[in-house]
Amino acid sequence: MQPPAGSQVSRVPAQRTPPEQMAPPAPAPLPVRPKRPLRTVLMVVAGVLALLCTGGAVVGFVLYDRATAPDRSAPDVVVVNYLQAVLVARDDSRATLFTCDGPVPAVDALRAEIVSREEELNASMAINIEGVTVIEKSGKDAVVTAVIRRSAVVDGVQQSLTDPWRFELVDRNGWLICSAQRL
Repeated sequence: MQPPAGSQVSRVPAQRTPPEQMAPPAPAPLPVRPKRPLRTVLMVVAGVLALLCTGGAVVGFVLYDRATAPDRSAPDVVVVNYLQAVLVARDDSRATLFTCDGPVPAVDALRAEIVSREEELNASMAINIEGVTVIEKSGKDAVVTAVIRRSAVVDGVQQSLTDPWRFELVDRNGWLICSAQRL
């Protein structure tokens, strides 16, 4: 079809850009990811569980620490715990938790005497700690007395010995036994 008369249209053939000079076509848009609410929920649940496990571990550690820590809150409690560790359980490592500078020689001598008598009599001795009393307490020093009763059945006869003891303690972030003597 011819352009209308008087129009300004050129009669030159259309000039097209060769295909090799054309700009590359725009890349196709990336497909939109479908929303995954299940994945989000699982991630939140996993995070909450991780926090709960961490909190549970911390609480467990604190409770374990409190349950296994030696009770050194009062002088009389320390004397009982120490004598139980040395004479009844015969656990030197636990006993040192209640002393100033390691073993207390007088109590170790008593334990050696008890072991010797048990072997001699072929009988085990029952140890009772009685009459534990704080007789003096001033500031960070305390004196405690106690009676140690050793009992055994020998040839069908119940026998027992009692020994009064005196313990000197010092408060160093908890009471500790520094010396002991048989009275």
